[in-house]
Amino acid sequence: MQKLKIGIAGVGKLGRYHGQNLLQLPQADLVGVHDIDPERGQRVASEFAVDYFPRYEELLAKVDAVTIAVPTSRHFALASEALRAGKAVFVEKPIAATPEEARNLVQLAREKRLPLQVGHIERFNPAIRALEGEELRPLFIEAHRLASFDPRGTDVAVVLDLMIHDIDLTLALVNSPIKQIDASGVAVISESEDIANARIQFENGCVANLTASRISLKKMRKLRLFQPDSYLSLDLLQGLAEIYRLKELPESHGTATPLSWAVIEKDGQRKQIVYDKRQAEDGNALLVELRAFVDAVLHGTEPPVSGEDGLRALEVATEILQRIEQHRKETEALWQK
Repeated sequence: MQKLKIGIAGVGKLGRYHGQNLLQLPQADLVGVHDIDPERGQRVASEFAVDYFPRYEELLAKVDAVTIAVPTSRHFALASEALRAGKAVFVEKPIAATPEEARNLVQLAREKRLPLQVGHIERFNPAIRALEGEELRPLFIEAHRLASFDPRGTDVAVVLDLMIHDIDLTLALVNSPIKQIDASGVAVISESEDIANARIQFENGCVANLTASRISLKKMRKLRLFQPDSYLSLDLLQGLAEIYRLKELPESHGTATPLSWAVIEKDGQRKQIVYDKRQAEDGNALLVELRAFVDAVLHGTEPPVSGEDGLRALEVATEILQRIEQHRKETEALWQK
């Protein structure tokens, strides 16, 4: 079996998860790790029975690919160095700190003809994967992503820390250019926004209302899709998809079918609301995500979440941040009157 020699840059909480999952992939050969904290790097390397490389370039010289799980401010530096060294790159979300950095990474990956995958892990959530083959034509999307406060993510605003997951999912679900964005947010504990709401209008008529908070007492990760004749409720914490679909009641049935949730009259016909619950078998989204990256590198295929996908999500997130700042200034001006 062909194996991919791979290394990890950054072995904090998330990078350590990368290592635990890469060790489960028979097609991956975890060679070593790099971290700016020598004590942590050596400890994790010992845990995984691999080498610790104090210098990043030394790790790159030994591998074919690298996963990057360092703070966002360092994504561009490490990803660009790896690409210039001819290595495939998996970089955690957001792809970079700014759209300009992201565009440079995408361009560099194209020039080098190297795979560049961005860690938008919710694409691999069991609830999302359970919708494969489902015809999706959402006209309204509602997302709530609530988390308790964690200082680890405060190097960026909640839009880049949490909401960007739902931005990416929304862009993947709605195949249409954006028409308008409105947004507001508040910095409650940290120096950047801790809670934010964005309303995205698409040219095809779809509207997405996204809310993200990192100061909630209760965790929630829910995505709801409303489209003609169906409603989909996705619990991303549970990895569960629930679908309510309006169907004609067959004439042979005087009553509803066993899967029917309710029977109603519509357009002069009796119709039933049919309930369907789905969940993909493999619940480890990170393992599925990293397997997809390894397979893309080994087989020379396009990663499922490309650098272009990461760039577009970051561009939308950046525009949302700009709208939040605009709203803040307008609100302050009203208070001063």
